[in-house]
Amino acid sequence: MRFSGKSVVITGAASGIGRAAALLFAREGGTVFAADLNLAGAEAVAREGENIIPVVCDVCDVAQIKSLMDHAAGTCGGIDVLFNNAAAGGARGRIDEVDSEGWDLTMNLVLRSVAMGIHHAVPHMKHRKGAAIVNTSSVAAVGPGYSPTAYAVAKAGVLHLTKCAATDLAQFGIRVNAVQPGFINTNIFTASMEMPAELVDQAKAMILQMSSHAQPVARPGQPDDIANAVAFLSSEAASFVTGTSLIVDGGITVGPRHSWDPEAPGLFDALTAMAEAAQASQPQ
Repeated sequence: MRFSGKSVVITGAASGIGRAAALLFAREGGTVFAADLNLAGAEAVAREGENIIPVVCDVCDVAQIKSLMDHAAGTCGGIDVLFNNAAAGGARGRIDEVDSEGWDLTMNLVLRSVAMGIHHAVPHMKHRKGAAIVNTSSVAAVGPGYSPTAYAVAKAGVLHLTKCAATDLAQFGIRVNAVQPGFINTNIFTASMEMPAELVDQAKAMILQMSSHAQPVARPGQPDDIANAVAFLSSEAASFVTGTSLIVDGGITVGPRHSWDPEAPGLFDALTAMAEAAQASQPQ
């Protein structure tokens, strides 16, 4: 019951990581404000647990973000934990393909929403014992190849915003950290690709199979893996942790495949074989 008596605001709570986090925080005693653009989805999550209050919120609308924070604080007397999680894949084109509209939409959804979530929550979090903010970044923030360009840049912004906010808010006793998920089995992939409903289950099965072989930990990442990390960063167990990020990716970012897969050809395997062959051909 790490969050008994705590008020918790979670955006993007209707599915995936947000849903898993909402259920976990509620199980551990928190009063959870499960915010999502999909109100019906948030209401479904609320029926799965106790002390979960569904709230409709479009995080691209700053007025709705403010209303969410004011509502949570007005109900509980303040906000103890904020999990800025809502996002989507955004514009999918390369930098030479994405237009300004797609770029701005992605930045507003993935990065500005986090900044404004913090901005409007902070007045209700100042000097509350154990106040903590966790932002969802991504392994895409550490290098290209994990996501579309606009999303990767926005998630890198979330990572740096986390550090800046941690320094800004230390004077108020508010810790700020980020979590960086890897290949997690959520609906973000099918949603960003606008996958037809009849193909979603098939696509998820493919994602499960692919992700099981994508990293050293030979299983797909699940929303609970990230929710557990968020709960730790929000808890008193992490009271000495701020301005940093926790990578939860099954090891996908630790190194090239040959560094952990003995079946993958190494970077210098061909050169090594050439040298060994040359040595073997020398007279004994």
